Amino acid sequence: MKEISLHGSRILTGEAAANIGSYLPPSHIVVVTDGNVRQHYRSLCDTFPTIEIGTGEQHKTLATIDYITSELVRLEADRKTFILGVGGGIVCDVTGFAASIFMRGLPFGFISTTLLSQVDASVGGKNGVNYGGYKNMLGVFAQPQFVICDPLSMATLPQKEFVSGFAEIVKAAMITSAPLFDCMEKNAEKALQKDPQVLEQLVYESVKIKADIVAVDEREQGERRKLNLGHTFAHAIEKCSTLSHGEAVSVGLCKASQLSVALGLMSAGERQRVEALLQRLTLPATVNIPAATLYAAMRKDKKKSGDAIHLVLPVGIGRCEVREIPLATLGRLVAAES
Repeated sequence: MKEISLHGSRILTGEAAANIGSYLPPSHIVVVTDGNVRQHYRSLCDTFPTIEIGTGEQHKTLATIDYITSELVRLEADRKTFILGVGGGIVCDVTGFAASIFMRGLPFGFISTTLLSQVDASVGGKNGVNYGGYKNMLGVFAQPQFVICDPLSMATLPQKEFVSGFAEIVKAAMITSAPLFDCMEKNAEKALQKDPQVLEQLVYESVKIKADIVAVDEREQGERRKLNLGHTFAHAIEKCSTLSHGEAVSVGLCKASQLSVALGLMSAGERQRVEALLQRLTLPATVNIPAATLYAAMRKDKKKSGDAIHLVLPVGIGRCEVREIPLATLGRLVAAES
């Protein structure tokens, strides 16, 4: 087990969920989870009052926050209550959001049960929900007291859901770590086979990259924007298709790389390495969405500022830049690359 500290949050990679008792405070505990995860954590859910939410992106909404809030009232939660989110990215997002606004903020922590949430959603203090079909429009910055990343939790994941997490690891490598990218190229097949040593290393290295960035820019005023590499495309792709978040991020990374090549920031050979690695990890590199439709959705991205948008572009594997791109220019580039 390795521990990373981030603004008072303890991120525990390789820790067993069975050791949760060592991290919970001696207070009123309420668990938030979904029906699928609950089946695998029955002992925990039988021990503490449990709020069960629906599964899928369609439940990452204010309606779910309203339901959790009403259940917390019914369970007589007070300011000493600790909220434990057990699940993937959606559970972590809504748990953190609900805990942060109930009675002006309750302490909370996560048992992160998917690869995607372990390397991204559960780490960094962003908690929120979608609104009007647009990703993460409502939310808060609030750090969990701890995040347990148990590699054994991935044994029960459907393969499609499991591999989605690799898109975020590739993203982390593209941002700042060519060695991590090399490691993924070398160990792609072992990672797909859920080799525990390979997975633990990939999770730790990815979390460390994110934690180092968030440590210097918790509220996304500068450096943290780099963590959105591929996501301006991905959030639009999710709105316009049936791809999962991880699949959309994969396509978004490819599209960002294509733009970088078009702008002379990245070599065609590096772009091909990115696409080849994602495809080896059984993730998509393309999606069939009309350019005008994709661009219209991108205009609603929360990173838009006036007539421009902050777009993260790779300038080589292990390096990226945040550039303010005029929306008109973005529209032309998206049309040219589609």
